[in-house]
Amino acid sequence: MSAFSRFTPLIQSLPASVPFVGPEALERQHGRKIAARIGANESGFGPAPSVLLAIRQAAGDTWKYADPENHDLKQALARHLGTSPANIAIGEGIDGLLGQIVRLVVEAGAPVVTSLGGYPTFNYHVAGHGGRLVTVPYADDREDLEGLLAAVGRENAPLVYLANPDNPMGSWWPAERVVAFAQALPETTLLVLDEAYCETAPRDALPPIESLIDKPNVIRARTFSKAYGLAGARIGYTLSTPGTAQAFDKIRNHFGMSRIGVAAAIAALADQDYLKEVTLKIANSRQRIGRIAADSGLAPLPSATNFVAVDCGKDASYARAIVDRLMSDHGIFIRMPGVAPLNRCIRISTAPDAEMDLLAAALPEVIRSLAAT
Repeated sequence: MSAFSRFTPLIQSLPASVPFVGPEALERQHGRKIAARIGANESGFGPAPSVLLAIRQAAGDTWKYADPENHDLKQALARHLGTSPANIAIGEGIDGLLGQIVRLVVEAGAPVVTSLGGYPTFNYHVAGHGGRLVTVPYADDREDLEGLLAAVGRENAPLVYLANPDNPMGSWWPAERVVAFAQALPETTLLVLDEAYCETAPRDALPPIESLIDKPNVIRARTFSKAYGLAGARIGYTLSTPGTAQAFDKIRNHFGMSRIGVAAAIAALADQDYLKEVTLKIANSRQRIGRIAADSGLAPLPSATNFVAVDCGKDASYARAIVDRLMSDHGIFIRMPGVAPLNRCIRISTAPDAEMDLLAAALPEVIRSLAAT
């Protein structure tokens, strides 16, 4: 009997892969600790002190399962967003929710439209459920709304993915363009609008909640991983019509949330003063990354996220060399987009001044060393 005959043909056809090489793996590969963890778009500023207190208070109950209905978190989100708890579904970060959305919509061989070079975990879920990716190149470092719409029509696709603001480029579309895109889609096409970076975006980039909440073919996905500083807690949520939100109950892991994570998310929502403070720090750090890049002859791109994409002015090999040298020679972890022409860039996450100081010292040294080779 073949060692793999117990698996489905689909699973046998897929590579065993991790969409991202984690900083822990890099530490093992290089045999050194990371000095500046500025590559994974986490928040180096961390959660609010009030959230850390809530985590400590909830720790004693970690032996208990969390409420499978996520009642208290839904209520808190509904109050914060001005909507109904019935419009909200909770999941294990946006990554977990994306997998559930794909499972809800995609049958084997179904076309799924996304941007070439966009968030790879979405692609990972599509492949894992047997979908067929249809990709549209970026235009001027932004996701091409007209190109995505044309691909949906050409393929009669049941699902299209759009991140606004975008990962990996940090670019964004104004809210009115996003709403027009959603309204132009066929009713048979579900839009996944990934708004992971909504807290760091300008206000005019985010459609008002009421503008899309009644559209049954729109799901907005958000997270506590970025500005709220809770990436390791894995707390995400979606906004949609009640009927769409209720569909998650058919397939979700009803005990997938932790009591500590849920308590942290509720406390984070309650501390909006800290959110304002940390988003200001993120904005200041974006500006500093831009200065550090420009001082080394690189070109920072405009960003509405907690990272900055930096145009290195050459090809992917050069960008990769910068990424590798920063890690191997200085213990500084950053990342880069995966496909051309985006992979001419590197991507640097915002962080406190101590990490930025290390980057400011190391980046010009790396650029000089590459010029000498």
